[in-house]
Amino acid sequence: MPFVKILKTSSYYSRYQTKFRRRREGKTDYFARKKLIAQDQTKYNSPKYRLVVRLTNTDVICQIVSATLSSDVVLTAAYAHELPNYGLKITGLKNYAAAYATGLLVARRALKKLNLDKLYVGQTEADGKHFIVEEEEERRPFYVILDVGLRATTTGARVFAAMKGAADGGLEIPHNVKRFPGYNSEKKKFDSRVLRKYIFGGNIAEYMEKLSKDDDAKYQKQFSKYIKAGVSSADVEGMWKAVHTAIRAKPEAVKAAPKPAYPLKKKSKTNLKQKNNRVKQVMASMARA
Repeated sequence: MPFVKILKTSSYYSRYQTKFRRRREGKTDYFARKKLIAQDQTKYNSPKYRLVVRLTNTDVICQIVSATLSSDVVLTAAYAHELPNYGLKITGLKNYAAAYATGLLVARRALKKLNLDKLYVGQTEADGKHFIVEEEEERRPFYVILDVGLRATTTGARVFAAMKGAADGGLEIPHNVKRFPGYNSEKKKFDSRVLRKYIFGGNIAEYMEKLSKDDDAKYQKQFSKYIKAGVSSADVEGMWKAVHTAIRAKPEAVKAAPKPAYPLKKKSKTNLKQKNNRVKQVMASMARA
């Protein structure tokens, strides 16, 4: 019998430490999380806020979260499926423009909650230029750091669109322009016009116009909801501008109307005579069968 080297000995198994559940499920990077939530000792029990951005197949989720010993506490949240309440006529809620608008919504909502919305209005005209809010004398700006989770931080990623929306909305988020569309890594230059085009859905409008000329059948199929809503390629930018204006005007969350409670239909009680009749009916039906 050949020699077999034992790789995992009893010492290995006796010292093995089971990883956290969310690490086993591949949901949380605890190495990154520890760096995000670790607070300076000089700041005692002051919460350290994170702008948590998560993307699903149909939605964009933005939350402002702080960590405690027992759990995470959400200060406020905004979702892309709320954008139709602000005048969005289409159901495309996961593109770059929708991510930017969701970040803008969570920023304005948080500042409204903290009574900072009038002091820090942010970048009212979204021009794509680099913007970081400046500190005022009365109160300091609300400081958050970006939490992208397990998302790849590539150039043009939508998580940075939400961050840009929150920064333009008046939150102080440390960042640079290297991951925005329009940044050229070779020339080390940033073209804010490219970012502005993405913020207002210009990339979608360009594709709509190109597809309508090249293949009308495919255009009718792919942009059927745009056509049904009466949104052409020329209307896309104006639609997103109106959404941004509506968000700044009234960012508060609208509570959904409660669903009507359906009355429970209880079966009426039967007396002894009715029960005996029921038994006779069942026995008679069985005899006939």
